[in-house]
Amino acid sequence: MLLTIEKLIYGGDGLSRLPADDHGRGKAVFVPFVLAGEKIEASLTEQKPGFARAQADSVIESSPHRVQPGCQYFERCGGCHYQHTTYEHQLDIKKEILRETLRRMAKLELPFDIQVHPSPPWNYRNRSRLQVQTSPTFQAGYFKLASHELLAVEECPISSPLINRGIASLWQSGRAGKVPDGVREVEFFANADDTQLLLDIACAREARRAAVRVWAEELRASMPEIAGVVAFREANPGDRKASAEEILVTVGAAHLTYQTQRAAYRVSAGSFFQTNRHLTDELVKIVTEGQSGQLALDLYAGSGLFSTVLACDFHHVVSVETSQTSSADLSYNQSSNGEAVQATTEQYLARAENTGRVGKGTVLPHILDKPDLAVVDPPRSGLGERVARLLATLGAPRVVYVSCDPATLARDLVPMLAAGYRVEQVHLVDLFPQTYHIESVVHLAR
Repeated sequence: MLLTIEKLIYGGDGLSRLPADDHGRGKAVFVPFVLAGEKIEASLTEQKPGFARAQADSVIESSPHRVQPGCQYFERCGGCHYQHTTYEHQLDIKKEILRETLRRMAKLELPFDIQVHPSPPWNYRNRSRLQVQTSPTFQAGYFKLASHELLAVEECPISSPLINRGIASLWQSGRAGKVPDGVREVEFFANADDTQLLLDIACAREARRAAVRVWAEELRASMPEIAGVVAFREANPGDRKASAEEILVTVGAAHLTYQTQRAAYRVSAGSFFQTNRHLTDELVKIVTEGQSGQLALDLYAGSGLFSTVLACDFHHVVSVETSQTSSADLSYNQSSNGEAVQATTEQYLARAENTGRVGKGTVLPHILDKPDLAVVDPPRSGLGERVARLLATLGAPRVVYVSCDPATLARDLVPMLAAGYRVEQVHLVDLFPQTYHIESVVHLAR
């Protein structure tokens, strides 16, 4: 069938429609790897009551923004979605999707322009996780598009040069038959100047500690840039008391030091840290510049990327993080006027609501009971209704929301706007070129 692509939607697909019928306009059809305005010859791959999916068999009329992809695995690998268009057009696509999502879901018409912060479009990732298969033959790579089937990948143009060298070393080890049974994933994490690697190895229950240790030592010896290798073994599904993972082997360092313009961070294997090695300082500046006062909250704090800098301009900073590994790094990275709390954001805000106090009431002056600033950087699932309500009730005069999903951002803004907050700035920080992912920063005030 012939289809005309109306626009691109969040998730990377193009939107078209089947021919109209007696019930009104035609059913929506989602097609990957196309661009707005293109006419394509397509075949249906899936039919649902409310929509359909199709694949483009050929492009009859192409967009002027279409380019040759920069990766041999594009369209087979599930990691990238926009390599078939110019980087400038990728930014336009994301900006329009963000604006339209805020308009449609939060009923928010922005009276100003979204500020766009571009990234170098290639070799930007400082963290890449590959799936590993050890039998019947060795393979390492990413999942294929819309599946959990492994696609063997020997290079990744969006990962840093050092990570690509690490991938090559992994393949060399695998082809030599050295990767032990039970290894399931290998994650490479590079420091800020791309001179050191930390490897995070995920292993199945049956993995043998001695075999994994020998292999980890060989890997580290093969590349002097590998500062350390930490292997984790998955917990027994039947053991409710066990943590999600246990450390199986540590060879060399268990963390890297990530140096930014404002601070140096300890980041351990398993800790969260931003993945774009070019825009870390830009993101921190957007969130923290011009902010000062008595008390700041950093919710979903990770290793303390924002709170460590906020501590320079606030009397006290309370940072909340639920992950045990990230919380340990957070405590290490905190300044003397920082307070690290290991809890979920919901637990912490509910406690603050019940007690009427945000900081350590026994040692902090009463003025610190109400924060001047709250920074939230939730996972893709967003805040959720209860946390958004608790945050609005907290009443901080300024809130900075760092989002990696425009739909959950728009949903969470609804109760904030209803509580009297207004949006003063919206930034699109392109941490994920070549993909549909949208990182944004929204400044709210009331």
